[in-house]
Amino acid sequence: MKGWLYLLLCLPLARPGVVQDFNHVERCKDSLYMGTPPRGYLNHVYKKICQRLQDRPRYVTLYDPRRRMPVYSAYTFKKSDGEKSVDQPWMYEPQLASGLGSSNMEPFSPSSSTRMLLDSQATLEDFADVVQYERGHLNPDQHQADPVDKAATYALTNVVPQIREFNMGPWAQHEDHIRQRLNNYCRGTAYVVTGTTTAGNMIRRNNNDRVGIPEYMWTAYCCTDFDRNAPYLERYRFPTFGAYGLNDRVNNAVVEVPLKTLEKFLKGRMDVDKNFQIFYNDCIPDEM
Repeated sequence: MKGWLYLLLCLPLARPGVVQDFNHVERCKDSLYMGTPPRGYLNHVYKKICQRLQDRPRYVTLYDPRRRMPVYSAYTFKKSDGEKSVDQPWMYEPQLASGLGSSNMEPFSPSSSTRMLLDSQATLEDFADVVQYERGHLNPDQHQADPVDKAATYALTNVVPQIREFNMGPWAQHEDHIRQRLNNYCRGTAYVVTGTTTAGNMIRRNNNDRVGIPEYMWTAYCCTDFDRNAPYLERYRFPTFGAYGLNDRVNNAVVEVPLKTLEKFLKGRMDVDKNFQIFYNDCIPDEM
């Protein structure tokens, strides 16, 4: 009896995936600054995902199952050369489809296209005939170094439809700019949160709304241990800074802004309360 009780008590820790919270290392706590996710979201339908691959937590995603799109992904940046993976299989989140599903993301296969999967998340077919859109990562593989961490970014729960010109132009340039900045001047761990706003536009398939299309993309990083001797134009963007860009063909420049400016911009475009906060204590260490 005691053995069964022990197994039941351990079950929430042993099978993360879709979780109630991120308050344990096995539920992706280490992907968040001070173990704390962004606060202030009012939509209680969102699903918390600890994205796992090969039985290890990789990053956090807050997912909107109604629009079948991520609200944000949060991850730790790893110093990298910026090389992008090739021929990575796209994966899905089994526990969004069924609570009995694996806690590890799994590659799509012909047998994986069940009704429960189609209802719960985006699939490869949703992106098949929309040539104006690219699958845009929130946690990009260029911000990871380990091959498995890079592979884990190829989950459709981590991507949104991005207009091709935006994805391959201003957004890609900004991702690489941040990669170089954090490579060169962040001395400790850099925590990144990248998210979306939506105006309600959807990719449609077979006359059904399938996948939400972001209006804006936004991102922010937090690195409290940085090079105090960095050039001023880089140093003043530490310990935290943000950016946003319009997901469109034109007027799509990515604008870098202080964290509080980004939060103010987002409050008018997302379902959040007045206490919306991306990083715990605004990425200000307790000793400061």
